[in-house]
Amino acid sequence: MTKTFAAPRRALLGAGLSLPLIGRAQAQAQQFSIATGTTGGVYYPLGGALANYITRAIPGSAATAEVTAGSTANFQLLGANRAQIVFGQVDAAVDSIRGAGQFRGRVVPTRAIAVLYTNRMQIVTTADRNIHSMADLKGKRISTGAPQSATELFAARVIEAAGLDLARDFRGRERLSPAESTAAIRDGKIDAYFFVSGVPTSAITDLAATPGTQLVLIDHADLAAKIVEKNGPVYFAEEIAAGTYPGQTTPNKQLSVANILAVREDMPADTVRKLLEITWQNREDWARVHSAARDFTLAVQKSAAAGVPWHPAAEAFWRAQGATL
Repeated sequence: MTKTFAAPRRALLGAGLSLPLIGRAQAQAQQFSIATGTTGGVYYPLGGALANYITRAIPGSAATAEVTAGSTANFQLLGANRAQIVFGQVDAAVDSIRGAGQFRGRVVPTRAIAVLYTNRMQIVTTADRNIHSMADLKGKRISTGAPQSATELFAARVIEAAGLDLARDFRGRERLSPAESTAAIRDGKIDAYFFVSGVPTSAITDLAATPGTQLVLIDHADLAAKIVEKNGPVYFAEEIAAGTYPGQTTPNKQLSVANILAVREDMPADTVRKLLEITWQNREDWARVHSAARDFTLAVQKSAAAGVPWHPAAEAFWRAQGATL
């Protein structure tokens, strides 16, 4: 099979603490490539911070956060052993272990090490486009997210559940990153776009803060039953509170999916334990990097939320912390 993942772009190399000469000689160098997402999302800043935590805490290590297309590409990179740690949505993770969807029979040995926070599907438009429902998107120009992103996967499922045909019911369909989508809607090139991420996210905040622009987020939580019936119980209804974005006066009833931090099943147990110790110890700082990380708590470490099997060392770590899993 032809590999379809996009090559990652290096975003940040964490600066490690200096070691005594004898320590440098004894330390075994470890390289960690962390697959994140686009620069307009939440994975990117959290991955950059995680790279720094790892590099500073593990002598001789070098961790690098990589810019990628998103979840699907990340699990493909994990399968090819080109990333050691990945951020990803549970729906894409489930496809990866099944060899389904864009993985097309190529099973990835994905194992969860932590449940992070909720990703919210946001269907974004502006008041001047006169779009108030999923039905109103018919005949419009849309962006369904970057190729190989979890946004693209989730968007296609929402569109199908709404009874729309992705190939026939739109005047145009782009596959843009969130930052590109915001630019395109400002320039009048598209009417709406899909983006799934933690909230708030910078690309949508930038659009909402544009002078003369009134942000509109399209409700779609009523599609929960249909989308779960077809794709399994990885999606659930939530609300984005009013005031999350500039000028957002009403809550947005939308669908969500959990995010996980994942590794390959063959990562050594001691390495997994160290990674989790480092991440857990830095959770308060992580939440200062982006507010989405406030939801990285003991309570969310559940097998049902992870969606895929735990790495055995991660399961042991969370049980030792008191999680019921």
